[in-house]
Amino acid sequence: MQITYATQAAPGTVNEDCVVAGPDWAVVLDGATAPAGVDSGCVHDVAWLVRRLAGALGARLAEAADCALTDLVADSIEQVCASHAGTCELANPDSPSSTLAVTRRRGGRVECLVLADSPIAVRGRDGSLHLVEDDRLSHLPGGRPYTLEQVRTHRNRQGGFWVASSAPEAAHQAVTAVFSASEVDQVAMFTDGATRLVEHYGYDWPRLLEVLRDGGPAHVIGLVRRAERARPIPGAKPHDDATALLATVPA
Repeated sequence: MQITYATQAAPGTVNEDCVVAGPDWAVVLDGATAPAGVDSGCVHDVAWLVRRLAGALGARLAEAADCALTDLVADSIEQVCASHAGTCELANPDSPSSTLAVTRRRGGRVECLVLADSPIAVRGRDGSLHLVEDDRLSHLPGGRPYTLEQVRTHRNRQGGFWVASSAPEAAHQAVTAVFSASEVDQVAMFTDGATRLVEHYGYDWPRLLEVLRDGGPAHVIGLVRRAERARPIPGAKPHDDATALLATVPA
């Protein structure tokens, strides 16, 4: 696959998004920024977790392991847990966490996996658009705005939502999809800092894909930044880390 991407931190911050890619696979992660004053039980920050997860999963995908994406993700989370179990309280419900999105072309298939709100959009050669998304975080009991306690008690729980953190079993709760490679033209991957264009600034998914195809990933992020400056989102942080990726599947 031909893969291009851009990732940019929110101005003045460390980028808690991360991208790793190979010849026929790509991984996008978006770390959950820790709320001020919350003890995560971990001596590492969110960026550390995101980069460790990216490295662990990238190594497994690069080895072309002949196993399911869910198993590769579970093994990667388990490896990262083992690397800091001796220094950190992994049972802490506020332990650092990340979204996770994976695309892999294997044989005649394009496989997608999503944990939390980093969606994948698959464009067919016939112009059709298929969205692989995990919207469980948007449907927690009690409704928005969520309190810290709501998020804490429903994270990595049945009936709640699932993220990559300290529970390898979360991988087997991911949203997955498989497409025939012969029918896929392009695959787009985003963190929610980039999908603000859809969620808050009037774009629909076809338009976002068109902008990505025509202008490239860095152009998409530039559009987000201009929109954030012109029309701040009420109740949200002014800017967020943003990542956009486009993979073209050869015919």
